[in-house]
Amino acid sequence: MTTPIALSIAGSDSSGGAGIQADLKTFSALGVYGATAIAALTAQNTLGVQAVLGIEPGFVRQQMDSVFADLRVDAVKIGMLGTREVIEAVAAGLDAWQPRYVVVDPVMVAKGGARLLDEAAIGAMRELLLPRATLLTPNLPEAAVLTGLVPPGDRDGMIVLGRRLQEAGAANVLVKGGHLEAPDAPDLLLMGGTHQWFEGQRLATAHTHGTGCSYAAAIAALLARGRPLEAAVAEAKAWLLAAIEAGMELGIGHGRGPVHHFHAWWPKT
Repeated sequence: MTTPIALSIAGSDSSGGAGIQADLKTFSALGVYGATAIAALTAQNTLGVQAVLGIEPGFVRQQMDSVFADLRVDAVKIGMLGTREVIEAVAAGLDAWQPRYVVVDPVMVAKGGARLLDEAAIGAMRELLLPRATLLTPNLPEAAVLTGLVPPGDRDGMIVLGRRLQEAGAANVLVKGGHLEAPDAPDLLLMGGTHQWFEGQRLATAHTHGTGCSYAAAIAALLARGRPLEAAVAEAKAWLLAAIEAGMELGIGHGRGPVHHFHAWWPKT
């Protein structure tokens, strides 16, 4: 038996709902072994981010090297990196090890509003990570920052944002429509000159902590398991919607609660 393996390069969430912790839960829920390279530490909970501590870039690279030197990594998921120097170290590690799939979630702002990526790092992300990404997964505010455009209010604007990100170097882009003022929550996948919509129900819930991390991690896990990109997006979106809905029953924290990564496995109460 060959066990699929995914590597998460991201920040740690002390409350367990987002970041590295969410990625590992997602990988496991979808039948993939998870490895990590921690790029930052955060003190956070469902109410917000209280503190961020960066990791020395050379040590982030050492974690990558240690994992790749021993494990057959099928896919990489990149989340919060924090600084230009860490992004440079991660990009160098990707060049050295050449993983087949790289899913980049350009984490910039936490759900509670805390800034997780400094200004210098935004340029580095455009320059160094977009061209190395198999798939870029921005939400509308993140896509707007990366392109210099205003967040769109409709689907046509999402297409414009996605095309601009492709022009900036991203081979494939998944523009997430959760911030649209609309009754639904569509996502747009752009591959080459084509685009495809993935429809989704908008759930009335505050249990959305870690949704972006988990979505990108789910896509990376499914790519690691051999799914084509379109199928990986469709399956990941369906899994995430179920995880969000089940998260309403968890009762974790006093703010934006986490999704239920193991909704298919835990006993029903």
